[in-house]
Amino acid sequence: MSIYKKIAIAVVSIFVFVILINIGLNYWIKKQLPKLIHENNKTAYNINYEKIEVSLFSRNIYAQTLLVSPKNEPKDSKNGLFSKIESITIKHFNIWDLAFNDIIQAESIIVNKPRIILYKKGEKLLNNKKSIKTEIVEPFRKIIAVRNIYLNEGTVDVVSLDNDKPLFSVKKIILKLEGILITDTTLNEKLPLRYEKYTLICDSLFYRPSHFYHINIGKISTENNYAKINNFSLIPQYERKTFVRQLEKEKDIYTIKLDSADINKMDWGFKNERFFFKVNSIVMNHVNANIYRGKMPKDDLSKKYLYNHLLRNIKFPLQVDTLQVLKSKLVYEEEIDFSKGPGVLNFDRFNLQATNLRSGFGLKKTDDVKIKINCIFMKTSPLNVNWNFNVLDKKDSFHIQGSITNFDVRAMGNFSKPYMNASFTGVFNKYRFNFYGNDITSKGNASLDYDDLKVKLFKKKNPEKEAKLKSAIANLLVKNDSKDNAKTADVELERIQEKSFYNFLWRNIAESLKKILI
Repeated sequence: MSIYKKIAIAVVSIFVFVILINIGLNYWIKKQLPKLIHENNKTAYNINYEKIEVSLFSRNIYAQTLLVSPKNEPKDSKNGLFSKIESITIKHFNIWDLAFNDIIQAESIIVNKPRIILYKKGEKLLNNKKSIKTEIVEPFRKIIAVRNIYLNEGTVDVVSLDNDKPLFSVKKIILKLEGILITDTTLNEKLPLRYEKYTLICDSLFYRPSHFYHINIGKISTENNYAKINNFSLIPQYERKTFVRQLEKEKDIYTIKLDSADINKMDWGFKNERFFFKVNSIVMNHVNANIYRGKMPKDDLSKKYLYNHLLRNIKFPLQVDTLQVLKSKLVYEEEIDFSKGPGVLNFDRFNLQATNLRSGFGLKKTDDVKIKINCIFMKTSPLNVNWNFNVLDKKDSFHIQGSITNFDVRAMGNFSKPYMNASFTGVFNKYRFNFYGNDITSKGNASLDYDDLKVKLFKKKNPEKEAKLKSAIANLLVKNDSKDNAKTADVELERIQEKSFYNFLWRNIAESLKKILI
């Protein structure tokens, strides 16, 4: 037999041997996979599939139409996590570990169109934050370990069994998680895995954080140290009368919408079991915020802390170098009862820049928080404010100064008519204020240049009719103009501990106007 025939026979024999080995191992692994997925499955979930294919040449596993359901599922109702997955591809698995160690060790897993529904008791999204680690991450780690996870077009819904209403829902999730490390050490940490980089994109997020509000987000995209949020809204669950009737004490009702928010150079995670969040800048565009307070419930007499205290006592490291709110709108409404309608304060073309926002956690020294605001007040007049305070100052000291120019006081009718039963005419050419304060007291001064100020008071029982005698007396007491010279006044007040910072600021302004005008 010639040497060439011998070589050809040897090559064919090796080829046939490899094919036979491949067939044998394929058969063996296909026998092992059901055992691994069913018999050795120590998780709380059953895993079933329609079809599974294994290729030893590419070292890939492909599974189609997977169903996940709780092992202890009640017969008469759904409770727990259910999932249907269109397909899963496991790439470059380790043959030895799969055949002899009962674990799928692989480079990556690709999950296509998973549909996940969690039925749970109560109104909280997670009753126990550790349950994700103990019931999902740790058990599945004993079945499969991969370096990279790629998830395409996922959907997650969390439904309350108490009222059959959604608590959380997110659509079209795209996730890339690369460089994953899960060890006994990471499982004991707050975040049960480590990773090198990630990308997350999702649309149409809904979340009900409490009985009173729900959150909608149009789109979230985040990658490593950057995040962008589009079409965010925080909406009350009830209309105002119903909301107020459910309150035991006075409380603001918030309605907040924004077009977009960009979060730049973000760093977050856990260090020594403590969560931290640091970011270079947050830019919020076209915020539309409404704050409504109904005065019908009884007063909340608990102490209201100033912002120094609130930031100082956050229990984790928080750092926002720059916060910007651009081209926005703020409306404040306050209502004594539902018969008259609310008093309204408008702040249009609202722009804010705050620097050095920090929690006090772990700090011994820090620069002041500096806040600058410019806007149009009551749709007529430019308003500018500069506000400084230091987080670590335990006296909660602050300095706030500002000015408003060319203010036609008739614009205050939207607030003063329903709330004070009064209206005004005249022009504030320029009002300036400069106040220093702390948790106990405030001191400062203000000046006002104004013309042709007149007051009109209305009858309590018939708010549409003027109380002419009262109006005449009021106009005798009020100095009608400043006679081309700004009038000044010094102010000193004690803070009402159960009232907010903004109430304190308003009382200082009102006291200064009272001294100047009367």
